[in-house]
Amino acid sequence: MTQSELSALTLHARGKVRDIYEAGDSLLFLASDRISAFDHILATEIPDKGKVLTQLSLFWFDYLRDVVPNHVITARVEEYPEPLRYLQDQLLRGRSMLVRRAKMFQVECVVRGYLSGSGWKDYKQSQSICGISLPAGLRESDRLPEPIFTPATKSNTGHDVNIPFEEMARLVGSGTAETLRKLSLRLYALAVEHAKSRGIIVADTKFEFGTVNGKIVLADEVLTPDSSRFWPADTYRPGGPQSSYDKQFVRDYLESIHWDKNPPAPALPEAVVRKTREKYIQAYRQISGKELEL
Repeated sequence: MTQSELSALTLHARGKVRDIYEAGDSLLFLASDRISAFDHILATEIPDKGKVLTQLSLFWFDYLRDVVPNHVITARVEEYPEPLRYLQDQLLRGRSMLVRRAKMFQVECVVRGYLSGSGWKDYKQSQSICGISLPAGLRESDRLPEPIFTPATKSNTGHDVNIPFEEMARLVGSGTAETLRKLSLRLYALAVEHAKSRGIIVADTKFEFGTVNGKIVLADEVLTPDSSRFWPADTYRPGGPQSSYDKQFVRDYLESIHWDKNPPAPALPEAVVRKTREKYIQAYRQISGKELEL
């Protein structure tokens, strides 16, 4: 599913991956199979990717619910408002959720346990990430002495930008910033513990929070291959890039063809599509212990 068109509902927003619709006092999140890389939506979809994002998020929302409430009302299509139920088999089942409207904080709450991605680039330049000093001599993919909280500005179209914690405090208030930092580190610790028992390293991830009736809730997506780096524990070798269960495989392909990261975004060959789909489904299967509902 590349792009949805639900005539029964008003489109609220269309992100890089999710289509969001008005559903009375609630919102309908519908995850497409679009995939983005380097801030561009690619010309090729990854079949069933939206189902992985939805079903894995639902697993984590439930797993973490005792730490912080979330915005999910239900993912059971038969419980959706009447105009939507006729779509349950064709479009919504397995890739959608009905959620409470949340007033979102305009920051990405990023937690890093390992040195990778933009964090590795920052470290090579300044031996720090988001103003947090780190020990000298660390290698790419090394485990950090302890997880660090490195917020970023949110962007629906461009690239998220890492910011110091002090800038986050200015944006959302110092008390709220500290609460979100503690929550993010706690959620990451629990996720790392569970994933480790399933043979997966959660190298880093991002959380998004908002408020419903004045109370902080976990929202959007949680600990998916789009928002996290998942590495197989049995092949982990620090000192360079790692094999992964996330879209790093797609990024690596795009780097290999020397795409200049300007539009139009290239199409992906069938072999890359197939392998990426396998990685996403394997991440769901291994973390949740369940088979994906297709």
